[in-house]
Amino acid sequence: MALLAATLNLTSAAADPGGDVLIDSFDGNDFAASGGLYYRQNFEQRAGKVEFQSEVKQTGTGALKLSVKPFCPKARKNCSERAEIWEKTDRRVPYDQGVWYGFAVKFADPIPSGDHRYLIAQWKREIGPEAVGDFSPFLALRLNQGKLFATIETNYVAPSKAEGASTVQACGEKQTPVWFRPDTNQMRALIATDANWTPQDGKEFNSCTNALVVTDHGNKLPAPDSGWIDFAIYTKPGPDGSGHVEIFANNKWIVTVKGHVGHGDKGLGVNQYFKFGPYRAADKTDWTLYYDNFRRSPRCEDVLGAGICPEL
Repeated sequence: MALLAATLNLTSAAADPGGDVLIDSFDGNDFAASGGLYYRQNFEQRAGKVEFQSEVKQTGTGALKLSVKPFCPKARKNCSERAEIWEKTDRRVPYDQGVWYGFAVKFADPIPSGDHRYLIAQWKREIGPEAVGDFSPFLALRLNQGKLFATIETNYVAPSKAEGASTVQACGEKQTPVWFRPDTNQMRALIATDANWTPQDGKEFNSCTNALVVTDHGNKLPAPDSGWIDFAIYTKPGPDGSGHVEIFANNKWIVTVKGHVGHGDKGLGVNQYFKFGPYRAADKTDWTLYYDNFRRSPRCEDVLGAGICPEL
């Protein structure tokens, strides 16, 4: 992460969220020019493999197959293994503006079932060389013990006495389970889970916060073994409390999240960016995911479809 912070090129001129629509159905032999995507080359990405294939797809004639294999040397600390697809730098959206993302994902067998760090998609803020710290994604779709869940990261907001806790608990109205990390000026909130999730699966989320309010629309995230999962997600970071996230999966409204979203630390860049693909802490097995039908637009209708979109 420190290497990324030192080498990432920040952009002062980002994509125009009022008119920039990105689409890639992965039906060809390379990324479509209209999608603004690429496979980033760095040390951790050498663990990965990207394939344009036609055997497994949601629609059309093809889809991406992204795989990671054991790669990290034992002597290398905090090493991760990735096969992530990135938005091109000049197509990124300003951090303070909202945008819709859509993509479909399918978990290949075997689905990892261990207690480990697995991510399938993440949204981050650009990190400049003057930034101090290790900044987690402000929004992430994660897997642990074979169960799917979503988290939001933001700067640490000190809890009231009533919000603190020492055991796994159910939070009250307008409160959200959270993992406080004051030593890094961050906190991670649990905002959505699949139906198999239990309180013990999220034992690190052992406190509650009112800095984020989650509206549950009565639908759980699909299970990883349920086949293709088509996500439509709205992201508008707001470390000052103006943040807004919407999550849909398979045309079902999962959650609305409002409040503190993302980081406002000195040295961070002006844009947000999206990455998708298998990302994990060093592991001992191969792991494969399929992705199809990427789209991005400032208009919900381009991503989710007319008649389903919420009023923002």
